[in-house]
Amino acid sequence: MEIISGMVGSFLVALSALFSIVNPIGGALIYSQVTLGRPHPERVALAYRVAFYSAVVMLSALWIGATLMNFFGVSIDALRVAGGLVVAASAWGMLNDPKEREDRKQDHASAAALGSDVAFFPLTMPFTTGPGTISVAIALSASRPSAANELLPFYAGASGAAIAVAFVIAICYASADRLVALLGPVRARILTRLSAFLLLCIGVQILISGVQGALSTTLAHR
Repeated sequence: MEIISGMVGSFLVALSALFSIVNPIGGALIYSQVTLGRPHPERVALAYRVAFYSAVVMLSALWIGATLMNFFGVSIDALRVAGGLVVAASAWGMLNDPKEREDRKQDHASAAALGSDVAFFPLTMPFTTGPGTISVAIALSASRPSAANELLPFYAGASGAAIAVAFVIAICYASADRLVALLGPVRARILTRLSAFLLLCIGVQILISGVQGALSTTLAHR
């Protein structure tokens, strides 16, 4: 029962964080514009490839991100503090000026209108799962539990969330034309702001966990 509870808890936290930073609905609106000159079957196939590559990027950051930082001498608590700050800062920027973020994504993806093999670059990196998404995934990895028996449920839940977000990316990008007609830029921006606020809360929570861990370690050595 505890294993299932831990798995569900990590899944929900990771799903909220990754979905908010990736924002596949808002990305689909831009994807529709930059792939406008391509045949519909090609756009759908391209959407599935982008989703697959996005899953690989997110899973890689989740599985080895924190371990790689530890290899360079960065403690988990320091990584939590830094990751929380990065996540919160990204969310704050999305919350205050979502249009600037959309314009930046538009610039990143503009090469896709002309190139042929653009599934990984620029449509996956940096358009869909760029540095912000990688930072969030590493921050989530840093928030993993310290108990060995809780690691498997944590990574299973977080990995499931990454795969779920990739699945949503595939659906949204493949159905980009329908989403454009259904939502439009105004409703998409409202959803972006709501997601940004949720991401801000998650970033603050990761930051608080890091500060608490650092204080506990410091007090324990006194």
